[in-house]
Amino acid sequence: MQRNPDVLIVGGGVIGCAIAYYLAKAGASVTLLEGGELAGQASGAAAGMLVPSLEEASSAPFRDLCRASQELYPSLVELLQEETGLDLQYRASGLLLVAQTEGRAEELRAVCRGGLELGGRLEWVEGGPLRGLEPALSDTVLGAAYSPAECHLNPGLLTQALARAAGHRGAVLRRGTAVVDFLTAGSRVSGVRTSDGERIAADRVVLAAGPWTRHLARRLGVDIATRPIRGQILAYRSTAVRHILWGEGGYLVPKAGGFLFAGATVEDVGFRPRTTRRGEASLRRTAAAMVPALRRAEVASAWAGLRPGSPDGQPMIGALPGKENVFIATGHFRNGVLLAPITGKIMARLILEGVEGSLERSEG
Repeated sequence: MQRNPDVLIVGGGVIGCAIAYYLAKAGASVTLLEGGELAGQASGAAAGMLVPSLEEASSAPFRDLCRASQELYPSLVELLQEETGLDLQYRASGLLLVAQTEGRAEELRAVCRGGLELGGRLEWVEGGPLRGLEPALSDTVLGAAYSPAECHLNPGLLTQALARAAGHRGAVLRRGTAVVDFLTAGSRVSGVRTSDGERIAADRVVLAAGPWTRHLARRLGVDIATRPIRGQILAYRSTAVRHILWGEGGYLVPKAGGFLFAGATVEDVGFRPRTTRRGEASLRRTAAAMVPALRRAEVASAWAGLRPGSPDGQPMIGALPGKENVFIATGHFRNGVLLAPITGKIMARLILEGVEGSLERSEG
């Protein structure tokens, strides 16, 4: 076996790389194993919105967790971009939650009257002010809840930057190295066996492999209720949209280079990360219903990713039951990118100090 790292992380998505970054920043020796490429699954397929859905934000504890992570982003992005030279395409484009039915309009007006904040406070806009914000909106859009504060970025580049910054602090990042089994001694895991037959010892192990975390945990005799939820996304060549537009059926996100992402389906179809004609047609209809000009826009590409679902749609972060030195971070569903910084901080504190991370606002 090679020399023990303090922590061995299984999974090279945005969650695994964020944990590696915060652990390495705290001085821990870290090895991260990824069976494919970094950000090769859901992290590279996401639209990169840094805002929860309205329904998810109705839970105050979850909303607080999201806000804590949002507040880490400005300083984290600045630090990562300066250190790695990568432009993470972090943009404060603002958000419009659009209403296309009277029922949705009344719901959003009530949300605005109630003072709900996602990243910033929501304000109801309609008529001329709404068209001034977003001229391409369909005439069928009755109004929108507006927040100018919401941001998005490139999640693949974020994952690469977290990995690179962790590497600068001594973390070992190994691509193309899958974990096929665990080495155990009673209730402890002493290491892993990799796909090339190598044995790697570890003092502590983190399972952060998205929906594949369940397969790993089962090898340790524990069932973790996460499952793959497919999301399909289209990329239009279009500059018609200025803000994040989020309707009842999907969203539009303006991206760098003149692209516009349209997403995302929510499909419980197992481990099938491929696009379908039905899924693409649904995304086209949703996009055109919000912005009619997209009926004529070129679709540059389409792709799919498998997000780690959970029974209640919220992440599972903490110790693996029955294993004294194994931890999990999965089940983030549609919010892995949004919650990556706070998850990394919480996990680093839990692993190194044995306490749950607090939601303090501090630099990345």
